Amino acid sequence: MLGVTGLLKISAADFIVRTAYQMGKTPLLPLFAASLGANATFLGLIVSVSTLTGMLLKPIFGFLSDRWGRWIWLLAGTLLFAGIPFLYPWVTTPEELLILRLIHGLATAIYGPVTIAWVIEQDQKNGNSARNRAERLGWFGMARSGGYLLGPTIAAALLLVFEPSTVFTLIGLLSSTALLPVLLLKRTEPPKTSCVTFRQQTKSAFRAGIKTPELWLAGSLECVVYLGIYATKTFLPLYALERGISILWVGLFFSAQELIHLIARPLGGRLSDRLGYLPIAASGMLLAAFAMGLIPLVQSPFGLLMLALGFGLSQALIFPSTLALFAKKMDARHTGTGAGMIGALKNSAKVTGPILGGLLIHWQNYSWMFWSMALLLALWSFGLLVNILNERTSTRQSEYGSVFTVSP
Repeated sequence: MLGVTGLLKISAADFIVRTAYQMGKTPLLPLFAASLGANATFLGLIVSVSTLTGMLLKPIFGFLSDRWGRWIWLLAGTLLFAGIPFLYPWVTTPEELLILRLIHGLATAIYGPVTIAWVIEQDQKNGNSARNRAERLGWFGMARSGGYLLGPTIAAALLLVFEPSTVFTLIGLLSSTALLPVLLLKRTEPPKTSCVTFRQQTKSAFRAGIKTPELWLAGSLECVVYLGIYATKTFLPLYALERGISILWVGLFFSAQELIHLIARPLGGRLSDRLGYLPIAASGMLLAAFAMGLIPLVQSPFGLLMLALGFGLSQALIFPSTLALFAKKMDARHTGTGAGMIGALKNSAKVTGPILGGLLIHWQNYSWMFWSMALLLALWSFGLLVNILNERTSTRQSEYGSVFTVSP
């Protein structure tokens, strides 16, 4: 099993920088951008540009960590997380803020694939079986979920006392503390590539990713789920106000969702290790479809909060399963590249989800948007379940055939 100490160190580093980064996103970033004179359209671009950075660059940084080792890129990402927040107080125009956000997005583009690849790689180097892989990834995933849960609340509390520019300075100080667990991580030697040119390894890595069906399956599953999640994040506040539900309950909805996701993620990983990655992922998608489809039928804040529990549990079932599915089949020499490709697919859904949701609302209304997203999730879930049943039927038939085959 992956050393508990190493897992705790990388989880601690990820938790610190992710919490700090989320502090800088909501509600701090929109307020800071508005204070600089950004209009609504430009503000949306400022908020989303770091996601676009990750979508484009995650596979590249994942590949570079495959070639030169994980630790040096973890250090580089941590330094970016720690240093860039100190530059925000010097920003004076929305255009400068957009450029800085673009650079800040490099940190998440590095951390996303490299941390996942580090956890998987250390597991492989220690000779562990895949029996508990999803559970270990689930424990590590708690760090990121914790950042989503705590970051916005801490930032909102600090804004009651400090100016936005001062909060960014505090974010830089908090991010700097992640250097300690990163520096304490065991530095492993990068893979031997002296006989392989940079061009050859690039071609080999991306070809391996493209030719791994499990990577595309895991990435497409995460992509579909994030389409629904980010459409909900974008339009649920407006829908709630239209229904007369206080925005406070919307905040509680997202906090409860992340809390359940955080708590249940190791359990979801353990279930997928025992019962199979695809069956658990399909069950999680079906649960998410059920919860999303019920949103237009909810009339009370309490009912909305109950649906948040379903959303959080569905994510806890899906995400450890998809990562473990990819890790099981991806060539160990190109783990970082594969993790980056999955991250790029996920980021594309974060950008596309709100756009698709807006188009559906423009075409029909909020209810049809939620029902359409729920239908998409349900169809993917049923497709997975049918495929699983067909594979098991084929396996049984092969076994029966081998039993009745008479040897010459």
